[in-house]
Amino acid sequence: MAMAVEEPRKLRGHKSTATCCIASRDRPGLVVTSGEDGCVCWFDLRCKDVQFIIDVGTEPVSSLCFKTGNENILYASYGNEIKSFDVQTASATSWKPLESYNYNKDEVNQVVCNGKSSFLASADDSGDVKIIDIGQKCLYKTLRAGHTSICSSVQFIPWRPWEVLTGGLDSKLVLWDFSKGRSQKIIDFGLDTHNNAGQCLNPAFVHSIAIPEIDMVDNLDKICAVAKGDGIVDLINIESELSRKGTSSKGSSSSSNSNTNMIKRVCLDYSVGGHNAAVSCVAFSLFQEKGRFLISGGNDKTVKIWDCFKCLDSDNNNRDFLHLNINLTKKVNWLCTNQSDSENLVVCDTTRVVKVYSIS
Repeated sequence: MAMAVEEPRKLRGHKSTATCCIASRDRPGLVVTSGEDGCVCWFDLRCKDVQFIIDVGTEPVSSLCFKTGNENILYASYGNEIKSFDVQTASATSWKPLESYNYNKDEVNQVVCNGKSSFLASADDSGDVKIIDIGQKCLYKTLRAGHTSICSSVQFIPWRPWEVLTGGLDSKLVLWDFSKGRSQKIIDFGLDTHNNAGQCLNPAFVHSIAIPEIDMVDNLDKICAVAKGDGIVDLINIESELSRKGTSSKGSSSSSNSNTNMIKRVCLDYSVGGHNAAVSCVAFSLFQEKGRFLISGGNDKTVKIWDCFKCLDSDNNNRDFLHLNINLTKKVNWLCTNQSDSENLVVCDTTRVVKVYSIS
């Protein structure tokens, strides 16, 4: 459904392309962005200008995350390094990192913190994922041999405290038990019979994974969203498709599920108004009813807002999943949402100016 969207607010602070953005759960309106200029910009949407800029270094800052439960602590991936900053104690002239972790051998693509703020996970270009013990300030485990190419995305699973989900440019989605350092299950989208072969010529690389927060699960079930290079966004039921039984899955048949009411997978492709080029990012909405919408952004210069409740309704035969389509002028690098009623969708495209949209 194409609807008119107001001109976005523009956030200026970066000197080159913005790469990542995150929004506060505790303080609505607080947005932090990173860029290829090696800087992190801290915005308060109640104010006109950037609040302050952290000069991390000369290389691009590829990913950001807050420390869960203490959003004054910020983690930033920079090359093959992760740096943490305390924004309360730092001054505008001195941004000395609290900690620096140098466990990844190659460039880090994403860093995330678990719900108990006890572990960080960092996915890198070598295909490895490092699990870092925050309390002990040391490497806890290396997750290796799950991916044969770049590991682009990693997420902790809130209801499975010792498990993470990773995606890579080998078209694989891997479930790990990081306490043992072993993979539990693999979906290979390159061999996957679920997907429409005519969708897109691009490989089904996994570019981004989103998992609902624990307070969204009652409405959404235990699912994940996967943004792929073939233009498809998959909604996958983790408990049914990625159960711990067995070692790998290469396009398992949906008929194997005995619970006919449980939707195992929904493919949001061009037939339902989806992307016609690679999808670079997905995120569940924090605005309105938490998790109601799934937001996806792609190389087709569009942002799609999907109604998850309709997507997961087994009685919905209309397939009217798309709530809103936003046409942009540039490809999407990253996006996030906040809890506000307005100015609640933040988009980093391939420019240095970050855009903020109001979605209702």
